[in-house]
Amino acid sequence: MTIEAMVASGRHRLLNFLGFELCWFACVIGGAHGFPWLGPLLVVLFVAWHIGMATDRFSEWRFLLIGTFLGSIFDQCLLSAEWVSYPHSFLPDWLLPPWMIALWAVFCCTLNISMRWLRPYPFLAMVIATCGGPLSYFGGVKLHAMVWLRPDYVMPVLIIGWAILMPVLLKLSAIFDGYSEKS
Repeated sequence: MTIEAMVASGRHRLLNFLGFELCWFACVIGGAHGFPWLGPLLVVLFVAWHIGMATDRFSEWRFLLIGTFLGSIFDQCLLSAEWVSYPHSFLPDWLLPPWMIALWAVFCCTLNISMRWLRPYPFLAMVIATCGGPLSYFGGVKLHAMVWLRPDYVMPVLIIGWAILMPVLLKLSAIFDGYSEKS
């Protein structure tokens, strides 16, 4: 079975999606309840598995690093603007907690596998992201991992930010696709 066939297989996509969900809950619940290391630990294991499955590990690493950096900068801007806070962080209030950075890494792992199908549809990806991205943060608020200090600003910025980030990340995932036989 070629790597492209494996990526296209439902089993690999399902494992990728379920791994993302497990890591998301571990990051958010751990961040909210005094176990900030739990999510990043699972993310490291998941990323190691993800990279290990890639045909071009170097390209996949580059994408994960670039995507994680861009997403973390976005979240750091929200924190620096004092529109959000992470009340249970062990770090200074002005610094993004590691579990939030880990969430970007694990999210980027989905872009070449379970969300690969969105590549030819940047507008659809943008529409889905304007709903799914902010809902993910809302889930973090409801699970007490973060607080929206300025909800009147946060929601529009999340919608606009995700509308921009998602197509950019999908384009980068195609450029640095470690799962493509062409890489």
